[in-house]
Amino acid sequence: MCSDVSVNEMKRIYLSPPHMSGKERFYIDQAFESNWIAPLGPNIDAFEKQIASYTGAADAVALSSGTAAIHLSLQLLGVGAGDTVFCSSFTFVASANPIRYSGAEPVFIDSEPETWNMSPQALRMAFEDANRHGKLPKAVIVVHLYGQIAKMDEIIELCEQYEVPIIEDAAESLGSTYKGKQSGTFGKFGIFSFNGNKIITTSGGGMLISDDVELLKKARFLATQARDAAAHYQHSHLGFNYRMSNILAGVGRAQLEVLDERVAARRAIYENYVGAFSERSGISFMPELSNTRSNRWLTAALIDEHEMNTTIPELLDALSAANIEARPLWKPLHLQPLFEGSRFYSHTEGASLCEQLFQSGICLPSGSSMTVVDQVRVVDCMNNLFNSSAESSAQSA
Repeated sequence: MCSDVSVNEMKRIYLSPPHMSGKERFYIDQAFESNWIAPLGPNIDAFEKQIASYTGAADAVALSSGTAAIHLSLQLLGVGAGDTVFCSSFTFVASANPIRYSGAEPVFIDSEPETWNMSPQALRMAFEDANRHGKLPKAVIVVHLYGQIAKMDEIIELCEQYEVPIIEDAAESLGSTYKGKQSGTFGKFGIFSFNGNKIITTSGGGMLISDDVELLKKARFLATQARDAAAHYQHSHLGFNYRMSNILAGVGRAQLEVLDERVAARRAIYENYVGAFSERSGISFMPELSNTRSNRWLTAALIDEHEMNTTIPELLDALSAANIEARPLWKPLHLQPLFEGSRFYSHTEGASLCEQLFQSGICLPSGSSMTVVDQVRVVDCMNNLFNSSAESSAQSA
């Protein structure tokens, strides 16, 4: 137990709960009053324009989820049965599931230590192998993990060399920048998620952005069941029911207005954690690459289990017992039963960095509505466990 207070008396500290601004009801009420309830309406149009303006993209399409945005990206690139798509391994399963939806197969790429994202070194090896076998991938899905943008200069150079388009899975990195440029704007397509735990939310939803306006027109067509221009219901193409509702887009408009505040709050929370553990050598935090600015969607830390005399499961259990939600880092996709047998390219021969990160990493509560008192409670709980473990180790020595 990390506190003398009964667990029943302690409010739960969540990993990344929704944080409403208060203005959401204004846009929702507008949708009700005008009866724009369907996946059409002023909120949809405005939200798309505002996201495009914020990121600097030419256009944006509001969708039902970030997963839907990835799937549509693959459809627009002609990915189908027999194709391969290179994908970050260290990510949530939604990054790769759409590859299978399309009938293609993922090839997973390891992380590198400076961003924990896709390794250009491993990507180069994957491209060289694919080129030798005369089967280049139809796309590369690059994930910006926990808000940190990948090494895009190196990744773009490789993809341009082999003329393979990039899809940026920026689900976790809205508001992050790379050399002053917004996340999601480096590839052919960028995707964002507005799931309930993201830095801003529409409850559930996503966005597809691109500078290719014509392809985004096609995305809107496919996302609304691919209905042909006819008075009757006629369909010549396979479509999807992927559009966002006008009500949820209203929530998104209000959330977008406070995005910069949410980024500042999460970065401050990260800095507080770093400061609180600055004198402990057995804990380190996700790095921030030079010339980038992470939104710090989640504060991710690595624990040296030998030095701290405790394990990640023990730490998670201690936090849970104190009514604090924390999570392990993502389990790499090449280790998932769903993708058993899929090819994987490691950053260095014989060693998978993303596996090492998974084994020693933890995500700490990082919600932008977190109070200083909440953070102190998390830090105290962790320090109590670390001190207790150290004492036990000293006594048994």
